Amino acid sequence: MKKILEGKILTIPNLLSCLRLALIPCFVWQFLVRDDRIATMILLLVSGLTDVADGFIARRFDMVSDLGKVLDPLADKLTQAAMLVCLTGSYPMMLLPFGLMVVKEMVCVGTGLAAIDSSGDVKSADWHGKLATVLLYGMLITHVLWLDIPAGVSLALILLCAAVIVLSGTLYGVRNLREIRRFRQEAPEQEEQQPPAA
Repeated sequence: MKKILEGKILTIPNLLSCLRLALIPCFVWQFLVRDDRIATMILLLVSGLTDVADGFIARRFDMVSDLGKVLDPLADKLTQAAMLVCLTGSYPMMLLPFGLMVVKEMVCVGTGLAAIDSSGDVKSADWHGKLATVLLYGMLITHVLWLDIPAGVSLALILLCAAVIVLSGTLYGVRNLREIRRFRQEAPEQEEQQPPAA
């Protein structure tokens, strides 16, 4: 945790990630309480656009931070999880990507924290994680707006997202385990190379 909080904290990308977290109760209320699907979609689109914006700003203006590498995916996952739960009432199969996402995050957090503890380096999201995010947002918005979506189309979109979630979780787990293994192999070699104390 100390490593994550080091360096840049109060940056525009991190503030945008916090904004995405603040939008979660707003779109949940619009969807479940007011049953306003247009407002829900607009809030989801705003959330998605701020996600794109914070990544661009962080890279373009050198505002990448370890805290941002944690806040950004956290905001994504909580947004997706909240909307998946909201949609389970109308589409029970939404429980499949939701359950897989929970398992994936448990694996990624467990191996990711171990990798950070080993190497001290907080890794950015890989292409498959970004692909899973884009597909999930697209699937969620489609189900929010398309009230009479055919069951076959709905199932195909849900299964596609589920497959990409499994793929992404597997690749992240492999990446983190390789990082842990690499550090453990290098650590004894570095200790051997250190000169003896005088």
